[in-house]
Amino acid sequence: MHITDIIVRKRDGGELSTEEINWFIENYTAGKVADYQAAALCMAIFFRGMTRREISDLTLAMARSGDQIDLSDVVPFALDKHSSGGVGDKTSLVVLPIVAACGVPVAKMSGRGLGHTGGTIDKLEAINGFRAEFSKEEFKRLARENGLVLAGQSGDLAPADKLLYALRDVTGTVDSLPLIASSIMSKKLAAGADAIVLDVKTGKGAFMANVNDARKLARTMVDIGVDAGRSMVALISDMNQPLGKMAGLALEVREAIETLQGEGPADFTEHCLVVAAHMLHLAPNSGVDTFEAAYAAAEHCLHDQSAFRRFRSMVERQGGDVSQVDDVSRLPDASLIESVTAPQDGYLSELSALEVGLAVVRLGGGREKKGDPVDYGVGVETHHKIGDKVKAGDPLFTIYANDPAKLAEVKSHLGTVAKLSNSPVDALPLFYDTITGRPT
Repeated sequence: MHITDIIVRKRDGGELSTEEINWFIENYTAGKVADYQAAALCMAIFFRGMTRREISDLTLAMARSGDQIDLSDVVPFALDKHSSGGVGDKTSLVVLPIVAACGVPVAKMSGRGLGHTGGTIDKLEAINGFRAEFSKEEFKRLARENGLVLAGQSGDLAPADKLLYALRDVTGTVDSLPLIASSIMSKKLAAGADAIVLDVKTGKGAFMANVNDARKLARTMVDIGVDAGRSMVALISDMNQPLGKMAGLALEVREAIETLQGEGPADFTEHCLVVAAHMLHLAPNSGVDTFEAAYAAAEHCLHDQSAFRRFRSMVERQGGDVSQVDDVSRLPDASLIESVTAPQDGYLSELSALEVGLAVVRLGGGREKKGDPVDYGVGVETHHKIGDKVKAGDPLFTIYANDPAKLAEVKSHLGTVAKLSNSPVDALPLFYDTITGRPT
């Protein structure tokens, strides 16, 4: 085979064979295909697309390009979840302890944040001493002993995806549905998942700006999972406004802990219960037969604080300072706190999650490029949801900062982000659609 023939076939709208896709991934990962040739193929895929079979083949080839984790010796059924990224999306910190407290062990690998969406591992590292990097043996031991482990992604997990993603980022081919779907799913399959719940965001703070595009991505990822023999659920959820109130690393940990203690925001609590219920419903070892029973079980484990205790145990076993879990005021905080208030009475009609997320990055709570340091204490609290009635002088945002210049910049910017209407505005739904798939 020759890479030029593969590029030309896809450029002309042809369908690549399984053998051609496997050959490309194997040789690109080994450094035998040049970046400029891989970039040309990505651009051909961008314009010509891929069939369902091609996308599944590409995903499996990337999943097999490095380490593959087999969890069958430590958990009877490996559950995973993935969020496509959002502002204030700290759901893993609540959902996974709920699922584990319901008797279904969870061993999950998560990533770090880049851009306006915060990474789960960055949030957990706001807790002093929390350790997220483990060998495969340590990772499995924690899963076996605690029934819950949340770790950083292995450096050898789906290396072909890492190479291709870096290339796509600088060649204008990120926004390709086959390449997005295969990138996400290759890591999930390599991490050993038997069933996966996908939380696909849509709206102004999401990668997919409209519901139809989010639905297409969700459907494609569900199909990949089913073709690979996995049970799948994809939820299309709203990201036009932040999820919960807090955006910022330590602030989100605080809100997650408060939610596990029954004191979280209503929208965030409900979102977590729905995601946890879908995970439990997929697991044959959960003891529940219906989604409704799974939701009731999740709700019980949240309200009796067994999920909180499971989270606390995870932090302790991964080296974290549990005094910060027991007393959230001990988490990193900000020295400067100021509010942005409503200029007039009205109904909140627009609140860009993207702008809130970018504000957190400007404050130092996120990364503009890989390797940037982060300030754990800064962030933004959003006090109202779209549809709420507010009065002049009511706080819309509270800014937590450690730099006066950054505070002034963000305060000025956030003053233009919230829009008010004189007429009542409908509240936004938490979820727009649910797509499921199970292998035959």
